[in-house]
Amino acid sequence: MKKILVTGALGQIGSELTEKLRSTYGEDNVIASDIRRPEQPSGIFEEIDVTKEKEIYEISKKYKVDTIIHLAALLSAKAEAFPKVAWEINMGGLVNALEAAKELDLKFFTPSSIGAFGPSTPKNNTPQDTLQRPTTMYGVNKVAGEILCDYYYSRFGVDTRGVRFPGLISYVTAPGGGTTDYAVEVYYEALRSGTYTSYIAKGTHMDMMYMPDALQAIIQLMEADSDRLKHRNAFNITAMSAAPEHFEEAIRKHIPDFTMDYQVDPVRQGIAESWPDSINADAAKEEWDFEAAYDMDAMTVDMLEKVREKIKKNSA
Repeated sequence: MKKILVTGALGQIGSELTEKLRSTYGEDNVIASDIRRPEQPSGIFEEIDVTKEKEIYEISKKYKVDTIIHLAALLSAKAEAFPKVAWEINMGGLVNALEAAKELDLKFFTPSSIGAFGPSTPKNNTPQDTLQRPTTMYGVNKVAGEILCDYYYSRFGVDTRGVRFPGLISYVTAPGGGTTDYAVEVYYEALRSGTYTSYIAKGTHMDMMYMPDALQAIIQLMEADSDRLKHRNAFNITAMSAAPEHFEEAIRKHIPDFTMDYQVDPVRQGIAESWPDSINADAAKEEWDFEAAYDMDAMTVDMLEKVREKIKKNSA
């Protein structure tokens, strides 16, 4: 990668990935874009509506980019509330981005998700290649996206790549409507009030990953030797399989009086129960040497430190 366009650059992944890419490849070599312009954009920023057919193409051509990282999407809980809008953004935006990559001969990355699995998928140690019949619009979008990227690679030779992200945990950007958002909120509430009410039921396992590992995985996959890649567009990756009580246990090591109770949201609980309890990431390890650096305890130490600093700064 030498010059990169990031769509959805104001989202949870995009906001942090843009900064990491700029520190890695140079400030002027990363073009951030989203449907709205921030009040004080840092670096090059362009407004792009990914559902408009030519906008990604025109900006890619304007800046002579060699890579598109397509992150613009509606996440799981919001997609379930607005399924038609989710299809228009998640699938319409994806095909427009792929068309730009095809026409301009660009490398291409877009993330899939553990949401691409469904209740009929094996729940434990979910294989890389397995049955995928999701029961959410977000999941349907992700499965269709994996297949569409495979098509553009095999039919048109577009160098497409992607991972199935687990729930991502970050202190930088506010949660954006995902089922695993509780795993971010719990750290804020632990420090603010010493208690948290989880909308996901006790004992509900989902795969998770700390954002620094997710960002590194994107760069590592995009820099990997193409000849090694067999599962180009849907690599399982994960750092930990966790239920809400595991976050409580980890936080109590540092805040002994912290407590957690439960008020289950049936919509998000239903989504969570349709996903695997744990997934197998062996293919990513074998084909491009993926390895997560943070486990639950290491992530909790860093999250509490960073969230504490953020709360203090915001209240000053």
